Amino acid sequence: MQPKVPMISFVGKSNSGKTTLIVKLIRELKSRGYKVATIKHSHHSFELDEEGKDSWLHTKAGADAVVVASKHMTGVIHIAPKELQLSEIVNTYLRDMDIVLVEGYKTLAIPKIEVFRSEICTELVCKDDQNLIAVVGNKKPETSIPFFPIDDKASSIVDFLLLRFKKTSFESYD
Repeated sequence: MQPKVPMISFVGKSNSGKTTLIVKLIRELKSRGYKVATIKHSHHSFELDEEGKDSWLHTKAGADAVVVASKHMTGVIHIAPKELQLSEIVNTYLRDMDIVLVEGYKTLAIPKIEVFRSEICTELVCKDDQNLIAVVGNKKPETSIPFFPIDDKASSIVDFLLLRFKKTSFESYD
């Protein structure tokens, strides 16, 4: 099932600058009034809550889902028997967002921007991926795909994304 919210995945080798770029894009999108969500894909187990906190105790006791709610924030820990599909995550938890910036999921058929550092690798990770829409890096690779220097302002990449989705605001790209 295709998510109703546009997603763009940022891919690249470890330490290439994906997180730094996503942080810049979040700030730029927020300054323009967009509601932004992020999803970080991990191949490892992780802890969301601090050991000893009530929600951690609830999870460790066997709760299938734990919600922490306050005046300005809601957090959900949902124990799943298998990894949820990206579209399930977006359609279940992020329906009210304007855009979802994803770090990882490089094998999925979603639009991707690769962060490329020539000192880390010699060729693109997703060079043959039809969903690769741009490269952000310190050196332009041999490709006809749009390229943005890593030190460019985030505004040029956000402008590119708006044009890419052919909207003045982010809407479904079905």
